[in-house]
Amino acid sequence: MLARMTVVADLPTPALVLDQVAFEHNLVSMAAVRPGAALRPHVKAHKCTAIARAQLAVGHERFCAATPREVLGLAVAGVGTDLLLANESVDAVRLRALGDLGDLVTVAVDSEATVIAAAAAGIRRVLIDVNVGLPRCGCAPEGAGSLADLARAHGLEVRGVMGYEGHVVGIVDAVERAAKCERSMARLLTAHQQVGGDIVSAGGTGTYAVNSWANEIQAGSYALMDTAYAELGLGFRPALRVAATVVSINPNFAVADAGLKAFGMDHGDPILEGGEVLFCSDEHVTFRSEASARVGERVLLQPAHIDPTMAYHDRVHVASGPGLGAEIVDEWSIDLRGWD
Repeated sequence: MLARMTVVADLPTPALVLDQVAFEHNLVSMAAVRPGAALRPHVKAHKCTAIARAQLAVGHERFCAATPREVLGLAVAGVGTDLLLANESVDAVRLRALGDLGDLVTVAVDSEATVIAAAAAGIRRVLIDVNVGLPRCGCAPEGAGSLADLARAHGLEVRGVMGYEGHVVGIVDAVERAAKCERSMARLLTAHQQVGGDIVSAGGTGTYAVNSWANEIQAGSYALMDTAYAELGLGFRPALRVAATVVSINPNFAVADAGLKAFGMDHGDPILEGGEVLFCSDEHVTFRSEASARVGERVLLQPAHIDPTMAYHDRVHVASGPGLGAEIVDEWSIDLRGWD
C-alpha cells in the first residue's frame, strides 16, 4: 500500500497526514522546557501508541489518558512506566482491568463513590481530582483532605492532587492567561496542603510555560497542534492536516471530500492553506481558493481541534514534510480510539 502511495497527493481521501519535521520539532521543543517527569503527555490528544513511543523517546516516561481504553492500550504496548487515568470512572469491569495492572496505574477520584469503586476494583493508587474553576470533574478544594482520608481508609495510596485549568488554557492574551492560571493553581495548592503526596498535576498545552505551580503538566495538543492553540503563539508548529480531493467546481466556490466526519469542529472550521473555508457538511468542505481549483486535485486543511479529529480516523500517514509532494514514509494506527 505504501509503495503505491509515495507522496501525500497520492493518498485516497480524506486522509490524515502528519508532517514528521514539524512533529519532531514540537517534541524536542517541549522536552527542552518540560523534560522527563515535568511533563506527563496526554494521549487523549492523539490516541496513538506510535506517537506515545516518540514522546517516550525524548524522555517522557509518564503518561496520562482520558479513557480506560487508552490506559490499557499503553500498558499492552509497553509504553510508559507510570500511567494516569486523569478521569473518573465507576465502571467495575474497566476499573478491574486497570487494577490488574498494579502500581503501573493511578486513577483520579473526586467523590466517595469513585473512591469506593476504585478500591473495590483493586486500584492501588489515586490522585484527588480538584475543581480549579472548570465546571467539569473535581471536588471542591476544601473537601479534598477528607476525600484523601477516605481513600487511605480504603487502602488506597494517595499520590497527590490534580486539577485542570481548561477554562484558562485557550485565553489568547498571555497576561490574562497567566493570571487566571495562578488563581486556579492557588485552589489546587490549597487542596494539596490538605491531601499531601508528591504529585501536583495540572495544566495543558496553553499553560505549559507559565504554570510553575504544578510539578507535572498534562499537555497533549503540543505534539500535533491545531488552529485554536496556534493563536496563542506557543512556538509549536502545525503538524497535522487532512488531505482532501476536489470533487466539484462552481463559479464562486469549490467542494472537497472532507467534512464534519473528518474534523473536530467544536473549535471552528478547519483552515485551508491558500484559501478560505466557507462551511463543512457531513462529507464535504466548501471553500474558495486563491488559485483556480480543479476537480481531482488535492488540498490540505488544518483542523481547529486535534483531539476529536484524530478520533475520527483509524490511521495517520507520516509524511517527510509539509505539502502535497511530501513523501509518505510510514503509516501509524490510531489504535487507542474507541472505548472497548
